[in-house]
Amino acid sequence: MVKTRLSLMMFAQYFAWGVWLVPLGTYMSKGLRFDAIIGTAFGLIGIATILSTLFVGMVADRYFSAQKVMAVLCLGAGAALLWVSTITQSETVFLTGLMVHFLFYASTIPLATSIAFNSISDTGREFPAIRVWGTIGWIVAGLLIGLIPGAAGTALPMQIAGGVYVLLGVYSLTLPDTPPRAKGQPISVAGLFGLDIVMGYRNRAFWVFICAMFVIMLPKTFYDTYANAFFSEKNLTIDLFGWHLEATAIQTAGQMFETLFLITLPLLLLRFGIKWVLVVGMAAWSVRFLAFGWGYEGAQAIVPLMLFGIIIHGICYDFVFVSSQIYVDRKFDLSARSRAQAFLALVTQGIGTVIGSNVAGWIYVANTHSTTDHDWRAIWLIPAVVAAAAAIVFALTFHEQAGARNRAGRVANGGRA
Repeated sequence: MVKTRLSLMMFAQYFAWGVWLVPLGTYMSKGLRFDAIIGTAFGLIGIATILSTLFVGMVADRYFSAQKVMAVLCLGAGAALLWVSTITQSETVFLTGLMVHFLFYASTIPLATSIAFNSISDTGREFPAIRVWGTIGWIVAGLLIGLIPGAAGTALPMQIAGGVYVLLGVYSLTLPDTPPRAKGQPISVAGLFGLDIVMGYRNRAFWVFICAMFVIMLPKTFYDTYANAFFSEKNLTIDLFGWHLEATAIQTAGQMFETLFLITLPLLLLRFGIKWVLVVGMAAWSVRFLAFGWGYEGAQAIVPLMLFGIIIHGICYDFVFVSSQIYVDRKFDLSARSRAQAFLALVTQGIGTVIGSNVAGWIYVANTHSTTDHDWRAIWLIPAVVAAAAAIVFALTFHEQAGARNRAGRVANGGRA
């Protein structure tokens, strides 16, 4: 029953996250007319990620059981989001409320992983089957909102998520006890972010990789921030088996197909090496945005083109971000891997998200004619060019030894992906 309980935790956590975050841009644009601060709002996630690393490393890991901390954080996240759902006039207050929510929620991600790892004996075999329920939760959330006409442009997703967070907070108190892992250990801020091991690392290929990962966050934040608003504005809908699916539901096709791409990733790493898998992933971001940019006529979506851009999500995400975690994992000794992954998260999910979301916001505002009229072709062309340039420069400048490529393949084939 432990695995079932952990799976339910993952389902609820990612359901609550996906049910409101995906349509957030649409709600801010259509429901609140807060177009100018959409990029800023998503950039707050990066700030919260950085601060949550400090909180978990300096407080949660040293003084309290993980399940108790998670309970408090989920209750706070739910309360904050329910408050945000009532804010309709002030952009400043709205952003403040979002920041409070993100600060509560961001720390629950590593805590949930910690609880799961502490409760199972073979993480390589058992954790994927538990974590996949998070993806299922995300898909169910998207389908739910996408089946309710007009829900993406209202506060309903926030209200649903707020309630689920509160329930998850109460449920967390029933999870297996997870004592603080780092109790009594010295605190080092540089160590929490992995700076103590990477700053002296003099492998040129590694730093080319880090620069590429930072740059590719710009295209990723464009998609995370504005894709749902774009699909809604261009009336992307599909009638399937008697169901009328709106944009939020259609976007879940990306996660559905992602599982197929993830299965092929270990084989591709063995056959082509980490370099060319990353290059293909970066190039896929460019192809995706070109499909979006030319995927509509007037106010009407060209469904096949947009659907193509959605379903290659697995190539865009897994080939870049999952592969990057594999690459970092095999570049460092076992004792340093967690700190190296923390550094990667700092560069991408932290700093990269903050800068990428705000740059995306500036470009979006510059191409906004009204709350219902945007020059989407110009908006999507920018990340398409950035992704293509990143792929080309990375292909020309990243050089790994053959032995290193083989080790990467062995890591992937061993199930770390």
